Amino acid sequence: MRLSLVVPCYNEVEVISRFHQALSRELEETGRPYEIVYVDDGSSDGTLEALVELASTDESVRYLSFSRNFGKEAAMLAGLRYATGDAVVIMDADLQHPPELIGRMLKEYERGFDQVIARRNRTGDPASRTLFARAYYWLINKWADVEMMDGVGDFRLLSRRAVDGLLELNEYNRFSKGLFAWIGFESLLFEYDNVKQPADRKSRWTFRRLLEYGLDGLLSFNNKPLRMAIYVGLLLTAVAAGYAIWVIVAAILHGVEMPGYVTLIAAITGLGGLQMVMLGVIGEYIGRIYYETKKRPHYLLKQTNMDPADRVERSH
Repeated sequence: MRLSLVVPCYNEVEVISRFHQALSRELEETGRPYEIVYVDDGSSDGTLEALVELASTDESVRYLSFSRNFGKEAAMLAGLRYATGDAVVIMDADLQHPPELIGRMLKEYERGFDQVIARRNRTGDPASRTLFARAYYWLINKWADVEMMDGVGDFRLLSRRAVDGLLELNEYNRFSKGLFAWIGFESLLFEYDNVKQPADRKSRWTFRRLLEYGLDGLLSFNNKPLRMAIYVGLLLTAVAAGYAIWVIVAAILHGVEMPGYVTLIAAITGLGGLQMVMLGVIGEYIGRIYYETKKRPHYLLKQTNMDPADRVERSH
């Protein structure tokens, strides 16, 4: 059984050497043949040069380098396309995903599981972030067509048939957390202790990026927001009809009163804002359709140490 490691990298020059040493040590202990597929996602800090150096001293290292930063989703897709193993582990290069868990993943894979998922606990996370994450997963699981588990990320082992299933999904707007759930197959989940970021390394997941990522997940696996616009429109129509009846009855019983300026402005502003929100939701879906119809590639390769024939074959 051959094992592949897919490691997306973006500006990881400070840790890539330590990560590779720790990873290689754990892989050697498994006693199985392996390859490590590093995917440089357009780094600007010398990560590519570090990967070239690793490849020159370690025959198990394969690397892909993008022409620019295409994002982690594209990096994971490229790694899966080029991985040749019977099982593939996806993990980050910043040592947030402990390499020592690979041995446990392999044991569970040998028991027949197609997905072995490592879920970090939230020990040490700010309470506000934990609360926000739990609220998000509660909401998305109410709406999405697949169930997504709180705390589950990309750190997992996939069997070859699970990888092949993922590669059949060719949409441009990829949300891997949902795609992993969508393909199904036998899965096993276990938890590990949260690894804190070093004090000198700031998380790239700012509030804005987390919000955008959350919206991607919410819109990628359902069309319920569009249907909600119909329900909200019907509700507002009913409210307007009820209000009109109330005004007519009040005029009959008490005579016509001076119209309320505040009520009018509040109604116009509120309805205008609601319309903008609904148009934004519709626009998001139209934008996704727009990108899908372009059929652009998910990434462009600038440099690799892989055989060109193999690269052409796997890109189709």
